[in-house]
Amino acid sequence: MKWKYATRANAPRGDAPWEDPDIVVGVSPPRLVETLRHLRSRQIAGQLRYRLRGLYEDPARAARVEAPARPQCRWRPRAPFLPPAAVQQTTRDLLRGEFRFLNRTWDLGWPPRWDPAGASHLWAYNLHYFEFLWSLPFDAAKDLALDWMRHHTPGRGRVGWGSYPISLRLQNWCAYFFGDHLEETRADDELCDALWQSIFSQAEWLCGHLETHLLGNHLLENAAALALCGSCFAGSSAARWAVLGQSILSSEIAEQVLPDGGHFERSPMYQLRVAWVLIALQNSGDETLRALVDGPLRRTLTASLRLCHPDGDVALLNDAASGVYPRAADLVEWWSRASGAPAESLSVGLGVFSLPETGYFGARSESGHYLVCDAGMIGPDYMPGHSHGDIFSFELSLSGHRVVCDTGVFGYEADSLRHYCRSTRAHNTVELSGQDQCEFWSAFRVARRGRPRDVTFEAQAEGFRLEGWHDGYERLPGRPRHHREFRWMEGGTLLVRDRLSGRAALRAASRLHLHPSCALEDLEAGVARVRFPGGRFWVGFAGQGTLEVERSIHCPEFGVKLENRALVFSTVCDGGDIESAFCITTRSGDDARTLSQSLLLS
Repeated sequence: MKWKYATRANAPRGDAPWEDPDIVVGVSPPRLVETLRHLRSRQIAGQLRYRLRGLYEDPARAARVEAPARPQCRWRPRAPFLPPAAVQQTTRDLLRGEFRFLNRTWDLGWPPRWDPAGASHLWAYNLHYFEFLWSLPFDAAKDLALDWMRHHTPGRGRVGWGSYPISLRLQNWCAYFFGDHLEETRADDELCDALWQSIFSQAEWLCGHLETHLLGNHLLENAAALALCGSCFAGSSAARWAVLGQSILSSEIAEQVLPDGGHFERSPMYQLRVAWVLIALQNSGDETLRALVDGPLRRTLTASLRLCHPDGDVALLNDAASGVYPRAADLVEWWSRASGAPAESLSVGLGVFSLPETGYFGARSESGHYLVCDAGMIGPDYMPGHSHGDIFSFELSLSGHRVVCDTGVFGYEADSLRHYCRSTRAHNTVELSGQDQCEFWSAFRVARRGRPRDVTFEAQAEGFRLEGWHDGYERLPGRPRHHREFRWMEGGTLLVRDRLSGRAALRAASRLHLHPSCALEDLEAGVARVRFPGGRFWVGFAGQGTLEVERSIHCPEFGVKLENRALVFSTVCDGGDIESAFCITTRSGDDARTLSQSLLLS
């Protein structure tokens, strides 16, 4: 039997590859084996249960289980809960039936149609998270929750009864109704009874449907929902949820929050979500939860602050987008109110920083310059679904403005744009022979994957030096390797040297994706002059190659695609090593040329 599937080698390389559906990479037996071999046995068992129980399970039984008598609300949050999501719609819009998620608005009516035909799976998920409750007055929120209970009962294929939407909805319902609006909720016995019956049904369903087939952030959300519900209510049921949730949290937090505070999936965006969850658990007032999250939470918040540009939004490394979760600074303020600790105690200050376990290194200066370099793993081996081909990529801000940006992520749908955003071509690193550093396929799958090697970081008097190599291209003929060295100078100058070694012909392309606010003014003799809101900077390339400009896209938020340009320095070698270098500086074009040439000769 012959298997036919698209590969990065034969995928079309047109002027706009993100628009070509043929670029989608499919599965083959070798690719499937390489993907599955990294899974944990617990995941494999969970996958089998997940797929088989759909054949015989009756979800409607969850609605038939009668909840015990409504218990008292026992928790005492120390501070009002921070809304867990960035607001994309106003109260007026919602009451008109206009629901906006992922920068896409659907007119669903009021109350909304809970099964919107034509909406993407992720958009429908967002509808059922109920994160929009904080945009509604209490009476409207009450009507919406009661309507959901009446019209979105358990059933096969019902989006709102997936374990992940249940987890987020339980957290939102507890925080909104029994946290910020406790007195209003208590005064309405009908609402209290209905909420308790539904929360009981959802929590019981979740106990039997933990997302062990995925693990990672999904299992963390499952556990947090059970722990939060368990801390919210008195009674034996809540105590059982609390024990199960805390047990899972104990192991998951230890694994997912790395010693340097980064999240193990290496997404600054998801790290903000993890920080929100940990603060919510701390804010519950449960001393067991407080002790469990205190240390990891401080590390997470500190690392999150380091991974933000001067504009306050996160670096777009791996699957990351702005406008999804609260900013790091807002989370720190909430943490301060919930913990009683001063927000200033988490200040990260200026100068170089190192997150060695996460693999992110960089610097921040008083003049608004900011650099973050990715020299880390693409993610945990058993769940690299949010990873990108961005080993040795970087993002740069000058004078407080982003100038070299990551492509970001448009969404999670399995289409050519999703695959392009994950590709090495979409990042500020070296693409070799039209291939990616990792074998991405489907929407979240990775077969063979590159790993950074021998990474060293040295803080210096006015900057830092970072270098290493990765093996992502060793699967290609001649087993080539990519070595990259970064040198950062605090005054706003970045030097980068690349060396590619192999025993076969090499065709390399080093890309710099300019932020959409940048305008390319001149391109001559290997030097580009670029205007940006803070002034001008120059990029000088050195080595045997050609410098060109390529169309690109920037996806700073889900569902947002902005046009921009990428500088592409292409080199070709029939065998052996090839080297190139570039310099980004605010000094002058002559300095950019001279510094890049000097680096290449050093």
